[in-house]
Amino acid sequence: MKPKIWQRFTAPFIEPYARYQHADILHAIRIGAAIMLALLANQISHFPHGEWTTITVFIILGLLQYQGAIYTKAKERVLGTVLGIVVAFAILWFNKETGAWLGTEYLLIGIISGIIGYFSVRRLGYTGLLTGITMLMIVSNLNQVNMAQDGVYRALNILIGTGIAVMVTVVLPLKSTLMWRFLLANNLEACSTIYAGVGHHIDAEIMAPKSLVYTKSTSSASLTYPKNNSATPDMPVNKALIKSLQQINKRLLAVRPHIAATASESGIDKETIETIQRTHRNIIGTIDLLLSAAPRLVNIDIDDDNHTLLIHYQHELTQAMQHIAAVLRSPSDQTFRPITRIALSEYPSVQYATFEWQGYFWLTQTLQAQLQQLSDLLQTTKPQWYAASGLRYQRREQRRMKEQGGESDLHL
Repeated sequence: MKPKIWQRFTAPFIEPYARYQHADILHAIRIGAAIMLALLANQISHFPHGEWTTITVFIILGLLQYQGAIYTKAKERVLGTVLGIVVAFAILWFNKETGAWLGTEYLLIGIISGIIGYFSVRRLGYTGLLTGITMLMIVSNLNQVNMAQDGVYRALNILIGTGIAVMVTVVLPLKSTLMWRFLLANNLEACSTIYAGVGHHIDAEIMAPKSLVYTKSTSSASLTYPKNNSATPDMPVNKALIKSLQQINKRLLAVRPHIAATASESGIDKETIETIQRTHRNIIGTIDLLLSAAPRLVNIDIDDDNHTLLIHYQHELTQAMQHIAAVLRSPSDQTFRPITRIALSEYPSVQYATFEWQGYFWLTQTLQAQLQQLSDLLQTTKPQWYAASGLRYQRREQRRMKEQGGESDLHL
């Protein structure tokens, strides 16, 4: 069932996967809306130095698209601003009580600035930086009362701008957890496509050159090339598969900025997410090795039993990748199934295969272990990343699938 015209226009605003596909456009719309709200707030409040409201919106939203990172930035900015106001008022009180005896207030400002700088480098980071900036906006010139008032107004405008940025983020959310799920799902699906292409190199009937006469009775070991060739060439790798692998590597890099934000949104330990990312990278590396090795094996003898075993083995691993991707995308609370029922230790014929084929079986077994590790990690952390995706998303997607008659591919 094709979506209606109005559904295509509203999808980037209400459907999470569509928001993932149009994240850049939605980010631009969100910044524009936030700036307009900030300007409107300035017109209503009439606070001096209202430019700090719009500046704050841009600082928080400008380079950050996703909720986890935005909330972290907003929290740090609010905390730094409030701490800066408190420290500045304490300095003003000290200056009033002591009467600025022998310039001690400047010594105090210098000492406090040094302490803030020390903790900014060690632990506070952006919060410490904002604490120092806010403090200095208020106490830079203790002899001018207007300077302190202007600093307070700047701090208030910063808090207003932070509130607007967070509000717009809530109305038009881009959750890092969802983006992390979808990027990982897309890569696994693309890996399954490449792996299926690798299988085509193994199947002699598909990979046989057109210059050869191939019949059902011809075995993979009996394929030969024209006699005028001095050596039997390797079958070329499909260029489309190589391009697909390049896109997979780009998505792998795109996952990196979401790790910290996903950990913040979901509560998953960052080290665990890093382990998932590392396993994700290892799977791609193994697929790359298999893609490079397969063309060289077309002309190396393999017995029928091992050939049949390998075809079934690859078929199950291909479906396993598709299944993991389907569960990651699913709005329902699904369970990851075991990767495959095949265990090479139960097939002694593999031990009698040629050295090259044993190496290929070993790579395939390595891929199986990596997929099982990824599946186990995702299943263990599923309650956290599923909940962090948002209840509204789960319900909305289930309703949309029911209305549009969409079917899940979880039966694979």
